[in-house]
Amino acid sequence: MQLTEPYIQLYKKIGYTFADSANLARALTHRSANKKHNERLEFLGDAILGMIIANELYERFPLQPEGKLTRMRSNLVKGDTLAALAREFELGDLLLLGPGELKSGGFRRDSILADALEAIIGAIYLETGMAVCEPIVLQWFAQRLNELDPQSVSKDDKTRLQEYLQAKKFPLPLYEVTDITGQSHEQIFYVECTVAGLKQATVGRGNSRRKAEQKAARLAFEKLSNAE
Repeated sequence: MQLTEPYIQLYKKIGYTFADSANLARALTHRSANKKHNERLEFLGDAILGMIIANELYERFPLQPEGKLTRMRSNLVKGDTLAALAREFELGDLLLLGPGELKSGGFRRDSILADALEAIIGAIYLETGMAVCEPIVLQWFAQRLNELDPQSVSKDDKTRLQEYLQAKKFPLPLYEVTDITGQSHEQIFYVECTVAGLKQATVGRGNSRRKAEQKAARLAFEKLSNAE
């Protein structure tokens, strides 16, 4: 496939040229546009990104405890950070969206941008393996990694809940998507958070799985804290 100018510019920004541009096209395809969309690549990229960042933090901060490393990793791989990176790469201009998403401005939505970035990571990994993928991803995060201060990284709601449960020697929380409503371009996710110490699961809702999980975790932490 002949390279188009938008892809050439993106290759320069991400520091990688796909051997098969169809792999990049798949990574940029939202489920609203085609049955062959990027969700499986996003699933893979999410796991690879987490491992790359975890390994880098482990090596870079040898004196920091698990809790601090967890918070730093969460700060780097959270949806807001990934969406910001996607905007730096101008992914919104290249996303393949269905008519509904185009009409509602899906190319600006954090969750869609973050998922596309993770899908690109998954696609790079499939083409090249970890040895090539890892330094590329670390270069994307280089400035943010260099600016990390272990003492100032705030805890997100999932991390705060996890640390609370670990201190009590309780099992880790379980998150489950129980429902997804709305059209593909305006989906609302419902997530249940089940924790020891609460008779009922807490429920969070949001326009992405991540946001729904965070809200469910916050509710669980508040209920556990109030019960003390």
